[in-house]
Amino acid sequence: MTKKNKSEKPHTSANIGGQISNRVGIKLGQHFLKSQKALTKIISAAELTDKDVVLEIGPGKGVLTERLLKNAKKIIAVELDPNLIFYLKMKFEKEIEAKKLILIEGDIIKLNIETLHLKKYKVVANIPYYITGILLRKLLSSKVQPTKAVLLMQKEVAERIATDKKESILSLSIKAYGKPRYVGTVSAKNFTPAPRVDSAILLIENISRNFFEGINEERFFELLRAGFGSKRKMLINNLSSFGNKEKLEIALYKSDIDLGERAENVDISKWRKFLKNLS
Repeated sequence: MTKKNKSEKPHTSANIGGQISNRVGIKLGQHFLKSQKALTKIISAAELTDKDVVLEIGPGKGVLTERLLKNAKKIIAVELDPNLIFYLKMKFEKEIEAKKLILIEGDIIKLNIETLHLKKYKVVANIPYYITGILLRKLLSSKVQPTKAVLLMQKEVAERIATDKKESILSLSIKAYGKPRYVGTVSAKNFTPAPRVDSAILLIENISRNFFEGINEERFFELLRAGFGSKRKMLINNLSSFGNKEKLEIALYKSDIDLGERAENVDISKWRKFLKNLS
């Protein structure tokens, strides 16, 4: 009979889960938040109630998920990593059984949000840096928009969206759908593994399509893309596809935009006026 090594740990589900949680996620660009202070700021910014349904993207090891479960009615968490899905199923077995937590394995970028049958919901997530732009566009332009989004992202991107005096296609796109606000900085040392740069909490509130009343949503983004076609050129020189020089000059004048202005210096309200005047 072979003797059992007393120092050898039994292969219980808890041990397996712990082993998995220590080695997964990194290959997918995930950095796991470990700061309770940062988690508190995220929850506070989301202003959750016991009636709220929350869409969490990339729950990872479930640190934020735990806090969400305590403050909201229901959590729908979308996770790409199958190993983390296995770990989360064990960690939140009771919550899943009670249907307070719905765990979905898949890519949020490919997921059709409409299939989740959400009428009113908030997004709260610590998102991988590399999907920030495409994820924001997907969420905000969706037919079923969230009422509010609280996202932990790269600090530089959050600043570009909410605090930079120079506009970009990304910042203007977000401001067309809601009001962004920089909540706070989260140092790289608060993550495992630590990323190379600091992160920040970005809040987007008052999300709606009200901005597009009286103008064409698709045409607006065509105008933005054309306007930012060449950063060094004046706005009027990037927009030849929208009319001749005389037409563009008149529309710029009516929109209180200087003829020599560049796209990055034009705020969201003037872009809207400009499109209306071009029409």
